[in-house]
Amino acid sequence: MRKWIRVFCPLIMIFILASYGFKIATKEVVVPEGLKVNEPTEVLFPKNRTNAKKVTVVTMPPFLGTSFVGFKEALAFKESQGDYFTTNTLGYLGKYQFGIGTLQLMGVYNATRFLNDPALQEEVFQTNIARNKWILRKDIPKFVGKRINGVEVTESGILAAAHLSGAGNVKKYLRTYGRFDVSDAYGTNIRKYIRKFSGFDVSFIEAQKNPKL
Repeated sequence: MRKWIRVFCPLIMIFILASYGFKIATKEVVVPEGLKVNEPTEVLFPKNRTNAKKVTVVTMPPFLGTSFVGFKEALAFKESQGDYFTTNTLGYLGKYQFGIGTLQLMGVYNATRFLNDPALQEEVFQTNIARNKWILRKDIPKFVGKRINGVEVTESGILAAAHLSGAGNVKKYLRTYGRFDVSDAYGTNIRKYIRKFSGFDVSFIEAQKNPKL
């Protein structure tokens, strides 16, 4: 008798457990009506969270190396964060922040068309660099490699500073070894641009006398 009990008890237990498992697996789960979401609900985070910290978004310029493309994009980021369609508080236009007077020198007389034409803005920038390179053609080889006000002078730094303040002012800065310096309306001076935009390869641009579009 004991032998039969030892044989059948495990079988009975297995049968009982298997039957419960089958019932649990097949049982339909019913969600109570009060727990159902039938309409959009208001998101409470982080608007109503009292200890939420302010998130600061930091925009960085694209990293394109020391090529000419890297030079113009870094300069554009400093001028306008690369926005073709912006006008600053002083009326300077576009990605590279050109004034009306400079545009006219390039042969552009329609400010609205310029502001809405990215391809034209790129062409004007390159033309202006060629013009500044011509004006500074004697000063670039003379001063590149020297240190003025603690900053090593490079060709790209000179051309960036010319974009900021005009080639004539950069010429005076170099020839007075930094005693003559000018700042724009926002406090940025020639020395800062020479330092910030040093070391780019701008040999791609050839100097041109009075280039026009």
